[in-house]
Amino acid sequence: MSTEMNRLMKTVALAGAGAITPFCGAVSQNTPPKRPNIIFFLVDDLGWMDVACNGGTLYETPNIDRLAAQGVRFTQGYSACHVSSPARACILTGRYPASINMTDWLPGRKNFPFQMLENVVGNQHLPQGETTIAEALKNGGYRTAIIGKWHLGEGEHCPEAHGFDLHIPKGYEKGWPVTYHAPFQLNGYEGTDGEYLTDALTADALKFIEQNREHPFFLYLSHYAVHDPIQGREDMVEKYREKIASRPSPATPPFILEGNPDDPHPLSFAALDSLIRLPEYAGFKILPHRTVKIKQQQDNPHFAAMVESVDESLGRVTAKLSELGIDNNTIVVFYSDNGGMSAANFGNPARVVRPEQLDKAFSSSNLPLRGAKGWLYEGGIRVPLIVRWPAGNAPAGTVSDVPITGVDFFPTLLEMAQLPLPKGKVTEGISFAPLLKNAGRIKDRAIYWHFPHYSNHGMQSPGAAIRYGDFKLIEYFERGTVQLFHIRQDPSEQRDLAAELPETAAHLQKMLHRWQKKVHARHMTPNPKYRPEEE
Repeated sequence: MSTEMNRLMKTVALAGAGAITPFCGAVSQNTPPKRPNIIFFLVDDLGWMDVACNGGTLYETPNIDRLAAQGVRFTQGYSACHVSSPARACILTGRYPASINMTDWLPGRKNFPFQMLENVVGNQHLPQGETTIAEALKNGGYRTAIIGKWHLGEGEHCPEAHGFDLHIPKGYEKGWPVTYHAPFQLNGYEGTDGEYLTDALTADALKFIEQNREHPFFLYLSHYAVHDPIQGREDMVEKYREKIASRPSPATPPFILEGNPDDPHPLSFAALDSLIRLPEYAGFKILPHRTVKIKQQQDNPHFAAMVESVDESLGRVTAKLSELGIDNNTIVVFYSDNGGMSAANFGNPARVVRPEQLDKAFSSSNLPLRGAKGWLYEGGIRVPLIVRWPAGNAPAGTVSDVPITGVDFFPTLLEMAQLPLPKGKVTEGISFAPLLKNAGRIKDRAIYWHFPHYSNHGMQSPGAAIRYGDFKLIEYFERGTVQLFHIRQDPSEQRDLAAELPETAAHLQKMLHRWQKKVHARHMTPNPKYRPEEE
């Protein structure tokens, strides 16, 4: 075996060992009942660096930080996709998006002449034959509710058809709100004068908890925040305007250029840094050479206010659990569906964002991670993940660097609830409950992504990726370019190792192709309306 392959296998062994760093603290020694309550607190578009416990410095997230101090914080939590619907389908089913042909947000991006390839046509709803975690828990005696965003099909494909007893706002199944300020216009869910949507949904979540405190419940609190429209609660917006104004000027530039590594002559970092100074790159739109701008500073007061509102929501939920005396029998999972929106949404390639509209188009910075929502770089797929399980025996404040992804929740939650997998149910993840019990390790495995579409948030080629041990490989679909990064040493993905470690790149690429074949991943075909000049 070559030195290069030895290095690959060594990093895999280190990852599988489940490196865990305990901090001071203790969990309750009370023995909980056999069926714990489960709250899955899901935030939309919250970036990995948007919470203070991951190193963020602007947004105030004391309740999220407190949850991390009480539970286990995973520094390498991943989403199964860099956009919403596939990631959410993965959470609920334990299946990779490619396995159920649900690989883009719904209804998905249409084709444009600049595309060399046509977008794959995917399922427009969660397949009815897929058992969800809500159905599995309901069959185990749980009462189930989703409060907030669904985005996995409409009409007969609503949450109630997939194991949820209750959905608020009932009948509104799209992936984003009309407004965060009442009246909300969500199929009759209007709120009261002056009410903020995040607060209203939290109030309904508290009612569900109160009504079901004597019975095991599964609450999927799926906030629309911090997805656009970027609209903060005005009292918090003013607070952050003042806070941002009082801070010293950041050392980083406000934006950088990112190009397409799959182009025939991809631009180097030095070239991108030089081009952004030219007049033709001054605007905020699709720029020459298929480049776009990526936000590098956290300085949006409306977005900051949205983050703190989500944190306040979590605080209200955990306070209610304590008030009712059920906190020691309630699992709380905190997670985001994909990375932060540091690149604007150019679903319409002709869109131009005016300078005065920047805070409505760019939410946050993912630094030190590269990229954004809609990208296969870490900024698009690495997300905050915290789990508090009072019955587990991992020391409070434990930090784990074991990579965890969306397919893992289904088997993990069932193990924590002491329920078996439903008969015939296929899950593609593994339970990470042993890490929550401080039992050491989980088995070595690869994590996969497959996105046969053009993204709204950048002009990169469609692609797929694999994370195995400390290495991550991205393969692009237009020309077959690959990039290889050592994530532990280079989490910012600044050094492409594909040419330096060709055996490792080839090995990971073969693993990725075998997996794609195994799950019958759909592949893109040439676009008959492709016009190269549109690039």
